[in-house]
Amino acid sequence: MSGPIVLALRLVMTLTLYGFLGWALYTLWRETQRQGQALANRRVPGISLMIRHEHDTPILKHFFQSEITLGRDPGCDVPLTDDTASTRHAQLSYHHNQWWLEDIASTNGTFLNEAAVNMPTVITSGDEIICGSTHVIISLSENIFIEPTQPLEKKR
Repeated sequence: MSGPIVLALRLVMTLTLYGFLGWALYTLWRETQRQGQALANRRVPGISLMIRHEHDTPILKHFFQSEITLGRDPGCDVPLTDDTASTRHAQLSYHHNQWWLEDIASTNGTFLNEAAVNMPTVITSGDEIICGSTHVIISLSENIFIEPTQPLEKKR
C-alpha cells in the first residue's frame, strides 16, 4: 500500500514542480514583453541646432535621435565646414532624461557658453556650443527655436 502512495506523491510533486517552472517562465516572458513595449514607446525629445559659421548663413537642423556627432567628417550628423574643427569634434547624447555634450578629444577643444568642456556636461535650451569658429545654438523645444540675443562676434 505504501508503494502506490509514494508513487502518487512523486507524481504530484513532479506536476507541482513543472507547474511552478511553467509559471516562472510565463512571468519572465510577460515581463520581457512589458519592458520591450516600454522601451519602444520611450522617445527621445527633439533637439534643434542653429549652426552659425562666421560668414555663412545660419542653418537650422532638427534631430529626433539619441546621439548627434559634430565635426568635419561628412559622416557626422552635423558636418562642419570649419578648418579649425576636428574631424569628430563633439557629441550630443540623450540619456538619464537629459541632453549631454561631450568633447571627443578635439584638437582645439569644445566650449559650452564660453567655458571649456572637459567632461560630459548637461545642456539646456539657449546654450551655445563653440567648435572651432562655428557656433551652435541649442533649442530643446521641437516647435520654438531661441534666436541668439547678440550677433556673432569674432574672437581675437
